Amino acid sequence: MAKKKAFALRINENMLKSIEKWASDEFRSTNGQIEWMLMQYLKANNRTPKEDKE
Repeated sequence: MAKKKAFALRINENMLKSIEKWASDEFRSTNGQIEWMLMQYLKANNRTPKEDKE
């Protein structure tokens, strides 16, 4: 599994509320939902990250 790196994210309050609601509906954490959303976008645009070989 890839190493995770923390960083600050500034986001519109209403957008965050929508993401939190969606995450709750999907039984995910807010962070997990954002990661999932980003991965879906990367896949849709053929830009998935390369796998780490450990």
